[in-house]
Amino acid sequence: MVDYYATNPGPIEDIVLYDQDKHVSSAVWEGQERGALRCHEHTSKLDQWMLTEKQVELVKMAGFGYLRMIPAISLDNPLISALVERWRRETNTFHFTVGEMTVTLEDVAYLLGLPVDGEAVIGVTYTSCEAVCIKLLGKAPDSGYTSGGMVKLSWLKETFSQCPEDASMEDIAHCTRAYLLYLVGSTIFSTTTGNKVPVMYLPLFENFDEAGKYAWGAAALSFLYRALGNASLRSQSTISGCLTLLQCWSYYHLNVGRPKLNHDPIHECFPFVLRWKGKQSSPTSNRDVAFYRKSLDSMKPSDVDWCPYSNISHTVIPEHILRSLILGRSKTMLICYDKAERHLPDRCLRQFGMHQTVPEEVQKWERKSRGVDGGVDLSTKMESELNEWSNRHLYIVEAEEDVEESEYMQWYMRITRKLVGRPVPISSEFQRMNAALREIAHIADTISTHGLDDQQLQSVTRIRYITYECLRDQIASTVVVASNSQSEVGKKVRGKERVRRKGMGKRKRKEEVEQYYAAGIPMQHRIPATTFDVDPSHLYHIGNEMDTPHLCITVSEDDHGRISHVAHSVDDIDFCEDAKEVDESHFHHLVGEQDDHLSSEVAEDKPHASMDIVVPQVSHETREDVAQQNDYGVLV
Repeated sequence: MVDYYATNPGPIEDIVLYDQDKHVSSAVWEGQERGALRCHEHTSKLDQWMLTEKQVELVKMAGFGYLRMIPAISLDNPLISALVERWRRETNTFHFTVGEMTVTLEDVAYLLGLPVDGEAVIGVTYTSCEAVCIKLLGKAPDSGYTSGGMVKLSWLKETFSQCPEDASMEDIAHCTRAYLLYLVGSTIFSTTTGNKVPVMYLPLFENFDEAGKYAWGAAALSFLYRALGNASLRSQSTISGCLTLLQCWSYYHLNVGRPKLNHDPIHECFPFVLRWKGKQSSPTSNRDVAFYRKSLDSMKPSDVDWCPYSNISHTVIPEHILRSLILGRSKTMLICYDKAERHLPDRCLRQFGMHQTVPEEVQKWERKSRGVDGGVDLSTKMESELNEWSNRHLYIVEAEEDVEESEYMQWYMRITRKLVGRPVPISSEFQRMNAALREIAHIADTISTHGLDDQQLQSVTRIRYITYECLRDQIASTVVVASNSQSEVGKKVRGKERVRRKGMGKRKRKEEVEQYYAAGIPMQHRIPATTFDVDPSHLYHIGNEMDTPHLCITVSEDDHGRISHVAHSVDDIDFCEDAKEVDESHFHHLVGEQDDHLSSEVAEDKPHASMDIVVPQVSHETREDVAQQNDYGVLV
């Protein structure tokens, strides 16, 4: 029995994943690979900032004492890309084979040590940098270092990374604010621009004590959710946000791409992201997106660690972090300026040691954008989202008793996208489809028409015609797929994987096409474009005018009254058009002499081969009547 998901990867019911057509998994299923995403994060140069003791004190006061310890981990772009293929913006969760999972506020607290409780990170937008930089940094960058309301990270580092020991308190404040802006811009709020950070965060660092009252962890998670959602769309090729958080979350929870540690993890340091600091032994250099995709598609429950922090001593965790961990189960709205994203732990209860139940329906929410206007206080435009966050302690999900998870899994398998990669390669599916079409054509061509009435004859005629059309489409798709293989020549290396580029307009090399057919389709099933010599006088017209030419095929009857085609060797696909007016919905084939042998020829670099095309057979007594009834107007 054929696995249902070999032909339909889901969702069976689109009541949850209503944006499937826009999702990258649809493109992958259709054979449209985008390769590894470009990952934007800039932790590698954080250690070039030389902070004084006073600066470190101010950084801790602002709530970033642990984030400044974030290690420069080498990002595994293919792993991140494969995870993105499983992310769903409809639920802000990963849809794995074992159920839904997500990065929660609890994970942010454990891994980054950022405060997840406090005031929402929101404020005023800016379209220029000069005024706010002069006020809070003591100087403004040249125009070459700015872009609208964003400033280059390189300017911040070059100008403020070396604070003198004898600097005044004002200069120390300037350098520390510059560092904090650089820190968030290269980690939790990294953008797809790659090297810039919005200056709108600067006013939040004006008072360091007040800065420590914000829920920076919740803002970081909102930013990451939005980045994951954007990257999951089939049109995207980059991702930003705190990717170190995402990758380490995967290392803790999934036995997919997890490196082997070179040190004893018993003596844990806080934050827990430090477990993966330094070099780890892992053969990730030979692993691409397809490798990780297959691993996730075949992931078993034993590959998941639902509660990875339970065996770690909590004595190393600060008290204020422990008190806020309950918000990991808060069903609330996460806010980072214009980015408001739902936090839905009720969909991932097993990450809190609970049995999973069928979750409530997710309310759709508007994903707002701050636009281009400067001086806008976003808190006045996001009142409902701010109200949800203010009530975060009122919506803590609790465990239910006597829960049977099989009910959840039955529901989940109906609403999820179970597979991203195809279990059967497209080339094999094409091969099977072509064989089926040929079989249908053979049956329709050899069926006895004795005793059939006109309507039945018309049905047989139509079946033959539709089969021919499908086979012709199969020819075209073969050539398209072969030409797509040329795009791989334009691959460029990014991170650890060759990233695919579109190579439009390039001449196909003969050997590449031959390799495609040799690897994907056996000799007897290869069906590249077939061409025919047809006398234009063999074309007839019915009714209206037609502007576009039709492919003309000469056919003949064999000794048994069956219809065959005559294929001749030509240099390219020949299209014939009668001088008369022809209705584009009608055409005629005329009987000619049949060759004893079918031939094919390669003209220049384009492969050609023979194929059997079945055209309708109609008895002489009824063909005129059928022609009047049949919309396709096929005469033999």
